[in-house]
Amino acid sequence: MTQLSGTPVLLLREGTDRKRGRDAQRNNIAAAIAIADAIRTALGPKGQDKMLVDSFGDTTITNDGATILKEIDVQHPAAKMLVEVAKTQDDEVGDGTTTAVIIAGELLKQAETLLDQKIHPNTIVDGYQKATDKALSVLDSIAIEDSSEAMLIKVAQVSMQSKVVSAFRKTLSDMAVKAVLRITEEIDGKRKADIDHIKVEKKQGGTLRDTQFIEGIVLDKEVVHPGMPQLVRKAKIALIQSALEVEKTEFTAKISITQVEQMQSFLDEEEHMLREMVEKIKNSGANVVLCQKGIDDVAQHFLAKEGILAVRRIKESDMEKLARATGGKLVSNLDDLAAGDLGKADIIEERKIADDKMIFVEGCTDPKAVSILLRGSTDLIVDEADRALHDALCVIRDVVEDGRVVAGGGSPEIEVSRQLNEYAESLPGREQLAVIAFADALEVIPKTLAENAGLDPIDILADLKSRHEKGEVSAGVDGLKGKVGDMAKGGVWEPLVVKRQAIKSASEVSQMLLRIDDVIASKGMGGGGGPGGPGMGGDFDD
Repeated sequence: MTQLSGTPVLLLREGTDRKRGRDAQRNNIAAAIAIADAIRTALGPKGQDKMLVDSFGDTTITNDGATILKEIDVQHPAAKMLVEVAKTQDDEVGDGTTTAVIIAGELLKQAETLLDQKIHPNTIVDGYQKATDKALSVLDSIAIEDSSEAMLIKVAQVSMQSKVVSAFRKTLSDMAVKAVLRITEEIDGKRKADIDHIKVEKKQGGTLRDTQFIEGIVLDKEVVHPGMPQLVRKAKIALIQSALEVEKTEFTAKISITQVEQMQSFLDEEEHMLREMVEKIKNSGANVVLCQKGIDDVAQHFLAKEGILAVRRIKESDMEKLARATGGKLVSNLDDLAAGDLGKADIIEERKIADDKMIFVEGCTDPKAVSILLRGSTDLIVDEADRALHDALCVIRDVVEDGRVVAGGGSPEIEVSRQLNEYAESLPGREQLAVIAFADALEVIPKTLAENAGLDPIDILADLKSRHEKGEVSAGVDGLKGKVGDMAKGGVWEPLVVKRQAIKSASEVSQMLLRIDDVIASKGMGGGGGPGGPGMGGDFDD
């Protein structure tokens, strides 16, 4: 409400909640800090897991930051922005989601202290931006070039260290590295690894030790007809995208039958058409048919008589992977099917895995798509193993494509913090305070690693700073040994792009939240309230 010549003028409808100035900033910062604190204990090799139960009673057990934030259904708009940070981190580099959110929360906590000292938000934002640019250049300077297979295995093992699969990380890391290197291609002089070409098939039963790497594709399907062979060697595979059925007309049609003979000739013609389809497949030389759509019962019978193994209703994405793995071409018209379109594999076999039958396409020559069959004693274990494997595949891809790594254990954050403090001395005015606050915020990573490992964070930080002052750039928190150690010698490495993305994302979201000085929440949109309150809309003013 505002006053015009003594008359009140209503700008917002009744029931609207509005927070302005420091109240709005304090509210948003408190919500963001609450989100960061919620996942802080999940960081590092000694991080704890979270059990999340949704409204249907389904349970998820994980310590993956992006998964936790996605499952807890955050309502507060400022908190949602931190959830977006985790999602962006996961989409871009696949790891470091917890790190990004914790840094963002700490940046806002440090900013709140500066706001209490009457420093303008724009001054803090400018300082944070300068600190971000300097931090990224420091990270580049301390990174090393190494994308060898040995380094890829180390990076993958570090990403799995904090997961439920940590006991099997060596086996899974070897498989993940094999898979990524197999699908890596060189395009315009640069290595490119699209992990969408790695099919991860989950199957409950057995243990994580039973997980298999397949030089080909595994399908959660079975052979369509019992009369077909269950095993085909030296397979020649027809990859068909159309249905092996008599086509239905696209418009309403009627067939008028007046005699019994006409009915029989109609059925005979359908059978003839299906027989012709099978003949075309047989004449191409194919002994296996993998079909994206349905296969008519009569067509199944004719295929079985010819000794051709057939599988139907395969997902389009799996068909594309099969084409890359076997070297075959996807055919949508059987008239175009030729011997040159067929894919090749040494073995195609139907095997029983747990209680289900699965099709294994193995022994492909130079496959550009591969599979990993994940096993585990329960669905919860398999799901968490899938998330851990995804993180490992992502960090391997990051190093394959970018080629640069930094030591882990909080050592990059401490080194960046140290150099930012030196850089701050060269800045005039209050921006210096913002850069120092940024440097202090980065110390939250080694501090949290120490806390989660049951160590004294004050002693650990003092030791770390002392070592970095002496030039020990790779000194970090060794959570497994419970002390400060040389991360490079310990083989603890992380992709440079993960660290860069975490700092960039955290800095951007904290700057955006600091610029907000007015929050208008309509009760009709689901109410509003304090940190974590439901449905608060936002009107973001620069």
